[in-house]
Amino acid sequence: MNRIDELFKRKSKGILTVYFCAGHPSFDSVVDIIKALEKKGIDMVEIGIPFSDPMADGPVIQSAATKALKEGMSLRKLFSILHDIRDEVKIPLVFMGYLNPIMQFGFENFCKSCKDCGIDGVIIPDLPFNDYMESYKSTAIKYDIRTIMLITPETSQERIRLIDENTDGFIYMVSSASITGAQNRFDEERQKYFNWVNQMNLKNPRLIGFGISNKQTWESASENAAGGIIGSKFISLLEEEPTIEEAVEKLLEAISS
Repeated sequence: MNRIDELFKRKSKGILTVYFCAGHPSFDSVVDIIKALEKKGIDMVEIGIPFSDPMADGPVIQSAATKALKEGMSLRKLFSILHDIRDEVKIPLVFMGYLNPIMQFGFENFCKSCKDCGIDGVIIPDLPFNDYMESYKSTAIKYDIRTIMLITPETSQERIRLIDENTDGFIYMVSSASITGAQNRFDEERQKYFNWVNQMNLKNPRLIGFGISNKQTWESASENAAGGIIGSKFISLLEEEPTIEEAVEKLLEAISS
């Protein structure tokens, strides 16, 4: 069974996924970050593939991607770094990346490489759902790679149900129709959106992302979905704290107090 499916079968609430950008804060930090996150009890890790034009990301992640590219990180090098990751890491690993570098690599080659090194799913924000259905779904299924689709407050109910019927793993529920970045709280408008999606009784579990940075936003995500995804907050901590381990500890402190 795919490790993402195993996770959601075992745990239905409070699933914490943490995002970082491969190659940031340094080229050789990728494996150390994943191992530190697993050691501290993080449920799933989202590994960002750095790209020069990350349109869904805010300034913190954009800056991290720029630094990673300057460090020399690329998709091909990332696969090489992660080749033996499953010798040490057991939790689900998900790639988050944009279509351009994936298409340059070749989508089937990309899925096969994901399978070979133990990547369980992919999030491609600029992959149109119709294109996924027509050109990419069968290949992803062939290699047992979960293709995670994003929904936002602007996504229609019809499209949400279509996504739910034609994907597995989980649905990435974007908290607002904006770019990534830490927020102090989710307002009444966000709560209405969460309630609206909850009432659809979708088959796939959902994780809420964009803006989770403290106890209030983390608890709101856990109450209104299976859990949440934290990115910008962790990337900032990786720059602020002297070690990776301390950055993880500070993150867990931030969402618990």
